[in-house]
Amino acid sequence: MIDALHTHRPRIVVIGGGTGLPVILKNLRNRHVDITAVVTVADDGGSSGILRNYINVVPPGDIRNVMVALSDMPDLYLDLFQYRFKSSDQFFAGHALGNLIIAALSEMKGGIFDSVQILSKMLQVDGHIYPAANEPLELNAEFSDGTFLSGESEITAAGKMIKRVWVETTDDSHKPEAVEQVIDAIMNADQIVLGPGSLFTSILPNLMIENVGEALRQTSADIVYICNIMTQKGETENFTEADHVRVLNRHLGMNFINTVLVNIKEVPAE
Repeated sequence: MIDALHTHRPRIVVIGGGTGLPVILKNLRNRHVDITAVVTVADDGGSSGILRNYINVVPPGDIRNVMVALSDMPDLYLDLFQYRFKSSDQFFAGHALGNLIIAALSEMKGGIFDSVQILSKMLQVDGHIYPAANEPLELNAEFSDGTFLSGESEITAAGKMIKRVWVETTDDSHKPEAVEQVIDAIMNADQIVLGPGSLFTSILPNLMIENVGEALRQTSADIVYICNIMTQKGETENFTEADHVRVLNRHLGMNFINTVLVNIKEVPAE
């Protein structure tokens, strides 16, 4: 019994995207926990957006950063994976080498899920990395003025108060669905962490996948929301911490968050 207590690794699922997710994952590494990262697939900007539009691959940028955060490989290999071609390289300008590798392997294996598992082994990833869906999804938003927009980058650039968001497949031929491994991880987790990250464009796109939202409603895991230190222009201006939580609860139709982590220190002006 004592040996079992010593060997048990708490199962923590972290859901999100953008720059916040890798920060949390780096800090969880080497803390004797079983990590699963569920990464958004609705990004459509930058290198990820270009690859997504050209070859209909799941945007690889957020997945790439998560891999690096959890990798045990030497820095040189990780720097190569993160290398971004210079503007003088014309067609390759702005593309990270890791994005191209993920996109290529996705084509070879017929989908993002298998390619991520293969690369995770190659990069000696400590944990599990699952795309929220096995295909790129399109984020949609309704604004408080009654207008609508599609596309993560377009929604952010609009700079208007968002009322609600939802996701669709790119051809809208079927409902978005997470793979079985994502649902199993949520249902068997000891703790689920949401954020930090953009509320409407990094966190909620994952929760709006129907079977992900349902799993979060049903899981017995402790659900923790890490609130951003600052509000975001065009998304959460003038939001309080409670406003963030209300938006999450409203989108899932119930009060599902158990714990909220907020910053109580003064944020430096810079």
